[in-house]
Amino acid sequence: MFEAITDYDTDDRGQVGIGTLIVFIAMVLVAAIAADVLINTAGVLQSQASDTGSETQEEVANQIDVIHAVGNVSSADRVDRLNLTIKKSAGSNAIDLNSTTIQYTSDDNAVTLVHGGNNVSSFAGGSEFVTNGVDGYNDNSLTDTEQRVVVTIDTATIEGGNGLQGGADATLKLVDQSGAQYTYGVKVPSTFGDKSVVEV
Repeated sequence: MFEAITDYDTDDRGQVGIGTLIVFIAMVLVAAIAADVLINTAGVLQSQASDTGSETQEEVANQIDVIHAVGNVSSADRVDRLNLTIKKSAGSNAIDLNSTTIQYTSDDNAVTLVHGGNNVSSFAGGSEFVTNGVDGYNDNSLTDTEQRVVVTIDTATIEGGNGLQGGADATLKLVDQSGAQYTYGVKVPSTFGDKSVVEV
């Protein structure tokens, strides 16, 4: 009544099994390669994120604070030199003044100043600033929040031999080795009277 079906091709069944096995192995290999790529990419991204986080933290944490600023009044009634007393803010890492730049901008001039050493009488005022430590502190770095350094800028040379006249403005952007920036606005008094030094 029922007839057993026995005339199938056993070779075809074997080929199908081998084909399935090959496809399975290929899928495993592709998955392993994809996993390796993902793991390597994750490692690179983690390293970049760590570096970026550290750099960002330094830019935010590292700060130079200007705590006092005065201008020297020349005989021509111009501020021919600026003296800024600076310190590092609390929580900042050590600040290397040799690697610091100052971007000076006034109504007529815009220059970037680099560190020119510690001798005020011999520096190239139009392209450099000089530093001198207060009370025996290091001239070229800020390592302690109690440390004070005086930064001198020759505005006479920058402004074409004249300096800043009464009522003039200038902006100083101090950028340290980590890229952290501190901006200080200089405001020259409109009149000097008989003063040789004025707060700016």
